[in-house]
Amino acid sequence: MKIPIIKHLVDFVENNDEDFIHETIEVLESLADVPTLKDEELDVIGELISNMYGAIEVQKEISKGVSKKDALNGFMKRVLGSIK
Repeated sequence: MKIPIIKHLVDFVENNDEDFIHETIEVLESLADVPTLKDEELDVIGELISNMYGAIEVQKEISKGVSKKDALNGFMKRVLGSIK
């Protein structure tokens, strides 16, 4: 997951609608089922999906009144904590 990408997607949601992200995730998940995809291509699709889900989580925190910076930092702390 990459903070700049998640931040950009959060900005996108703020300017548009979260439904676009959900629909894009559905398309990418469908693409991941293509049997001829290479591992590298699946990795890219997986990374995009992860960043989109991350943006949705950050946006939920922002909608609760958490600042964007704190929501992003809190999300990344949770991600890094779950990796250890």
